[in-house]
Amino acid sequence: MFEENTYMKLSIDHKSPVPLHVQAEDLLRKLIESPDYQGGKLLPIEVQLAQQLGISRTTLRQALNKLVYEGLLIRKKGVGTKVVEQKSVSSKSKNWLSFSQEMQARGIVTRNFELHVSWVYPNERLASFFGIKTDKRILKLVRLRGKPDGPFVYFESYFHPRVGLTGEEDYTRPLYEMLENEHSVIATISKEEISAILADKFIAGKLEYEVGSPVLLRKRFVFDKMERPIEYNLGFYKADSFIYTVESERE
Repeated sequence: MFEENTYMKLSIDHKSPVPLHVQAEDLLRKLIESPDYQGGKLLPIEVQLAQQLGISRTTLRQALNKLVYEGLLIRKKGVGTKVVEQKSVSSKSKNWLSFSQEMQARGIVTRNFELHVSWVYPNERLASFFGIKTDKRILKLVRLRGKPDGPFVYFESYFHPRVGLTGEEDYTRPLYEMLENEHSVIATISKEEISAILADKFIAGKLEYEVGSPVLLRKRFVFDKMERPIEYNLGFYKADSFIYTVESERE
């Protein structure tokens, strides 16, 4: 059931010109954001919720389906509908951030499970991206990151030698902030590719996942204001931990 203080603040106006399913959707969004329903808690059963709001189950289900589609709710057969834990990364194309900045902006506490820096020879793909030869070593940064209770993303980053990284920098700090403050390199442009793959043995082991489980691969190509390449980044996310939001504005 609704907590008494939560329910008393929420109601549907049956005389309003706003459609009932739209009002129900707005109400559910408020519930999702309320402390009472954080942490993956179950919503009241549909019959009870519809009765309390004075709407049909069909109308309620229309609102629920919209939020399930958006990834805010999840249905489990025999269990019910629950709020998705706010552990997802949300990336907006108009204002892309480093992982640390994304998490800080959402108040999500993160942990580094692994952090390794090494110097490697680039393969043909990396050498072509950076416009260098394969016999010139580049810095490779590996990070396994997530919430305190477990990892949800594995990163591999490679940097152009021009950036001037030594490997002695503090890589626990927000990456692009460090590049700007310590190396006067300003990351300005991000071009990204998102694809769905299945976790191989290596990625499954890193993410504490089963082999063959769905993984979202995000390739990020970062450039400075002169469109010179800075970073080639691969991010392997648990499929249930990543939401990609594209925000567009029509001129």
